[in-house]
Amino acid sequence: MSEVAERPEIVCLCGSMRFVEEFRAAQRELGLAGVIVLAPVESGLSGDALSEERKALLGALHLRKIDLADRVVAINPGGYVGESTKREIAYARAAGKPVTFTHPS
Repeated sequence: MSEVAERPEIVCLCGSMRFVEEFRAAQRELGLAGVIVLAPVESGLSGDALSEERKALLGALHLRKIDLADRVVAINPGGYVGESTKREIAYARAAGKPVTFTHPS
């Protein structure tokens, strides 16, 4: 077993939660590589509708995760980047965070 870095890299995942399996795969891959992974809360996947207030709260919380991260990885199968993810990418870039994508667009 390898040693954990003194200060592991922190990566924030962004993207549509319609790609939940891709998120889980990225979390697993990065975590096994010794990276601390921050990701959106899996919500609304079981058909439960979220209130607008709850959506806003989760959106603001995700921006704080971007603040904590060293870099951002956008989960974008097929090159898909939705409006919320575009805002998160713009926020990350404005904060000087490197942004990479899992798929070319």
